[in-house]
Amino acid sequence: MIVPFLPFFIRELGVRDEASVARWSGIIFSGPFIVSFFITPIWGTLGDRFGRKLIMVRAIFGLGVAQFLTGLSQNVYQLFIFRIIQGAISGFIPSALAFISAETPYEKKGYAIGTLQTATSSGQLLGPLFGGVLADLIGYRHIFYLTGVLCFVSGFLLIFGAVESKKNNLKSGNELKNLIENYHFAFKNKSISIALVLIFLSQVTVMIVQPIFALFVEYVAKNVKHISTLTGIAFSIAGAFTILSAPMWGKKNDSDFRKFGFRGYKRNLIFSFSGVGFAFILQGLSNSIFVVILSRALFGFFLGGMVPVLYSFVSRNVNEDKQGGIMGIASSFTTLSNVVGPGLGGIIAGFWGLRVGFYLSGFIAFASVPLVLKITKRD
Repeated sequence: MIVPFLPFFIRELGVRDEASVARWSGIIFSGPFIVSFFITPIWGTLGDRFGRKLIMVRAIFGLGVAQFLTGLSQNVYQLFIFRIIQGAISGFIPSALAFISAETPYEKKGYAIGTLQTATSSGQLLGPLFGGVLADLIGYRHIFYLTGVLCFVSGFLLIFGAVESKKNNLKSGNELKNLIENYHFAFKNKSISIALVLIFLSQVTVMIVQPIFALFVEYVAKNVKHISTLTGIAFSIAGAFTILSAPMWGKKNDSDFRKFGFRGYKRNLIFSFSGVGFAFILQGLSNSIFVVILSRALFGFFLGGMVPVLYSFVSRNVNEDKQGGIMGIASSFTTLSNVVGPGLGGIIAGFWGLRVGFYLSGFIAFASVPLVLKITKRD
């Protein structure tokens, strides 16, 4: 709800120079993911042992606590520390991904993961949309408190609504051994290791522009009064098109997998990476808010066929007893990109301007296509 507007909140905390705002945006945006990269696989392995629902509930309550702390920030240093704490105690999306992967029949994994992407995108759609309006009405700080309340409500819904049928597959006391075995399995399997690299690259393309997007909208729109509302609309349009496209991509991937095996994944991924690359180049060339919104719509549509396909590919290559651990590793590669991307984007914007980040994201997406060609069969 508030993440797209972090640059504006950083200004509110006393950072005035535009280059400093861009660099701090990258650093603070990356903060929680620095810790999450190391913590997420551990939570995944513990979920395989003690129950994935338990870890999922822990994550959503942890996120709620972190949001309340963030709302108390008085300067950028406190904001950074509270974001680091968030990375250590939250991690809801990876835990939900592990839960769904373990509970879903093999032949429906693509559709299930696509549905999770739809739910995630729904939050990315409605959050910034409402967050932008609320920011103009009540300020940024109160939105953190509201987000914390919503997290606690969601936690209780999970406690009483989610049913777990598969858990406690690992022996007690072997968590470290199982974690090491999961990493060994992931990197020994050529197809999975390539998919992990692609997960990293796909998310880097997204995250490079994330911390500077609000500044870019402000630059293109020029002197719009309710800039937070406009930023929320432009940011959310990508989520809207991901909501529409992710289930379609999920069904298409399940169908293509039955017909063509992993060649179906390759074809869809090539199309998706190329589409995302084109959308970012178009966005970098934008001189009007209309073109920005159009490029965000294209980006959202193709994103729905990129990330869920890669997670589905990994899940199909993993036995049930390792789902939590391996999907946790996959999520940690997303987390690593969440560290590298925003930091890189903030530095680039601070030194070379806002547009360069969009061009770099487009280049990375196009450059990933040759790597896609190598994940054509199961090891």
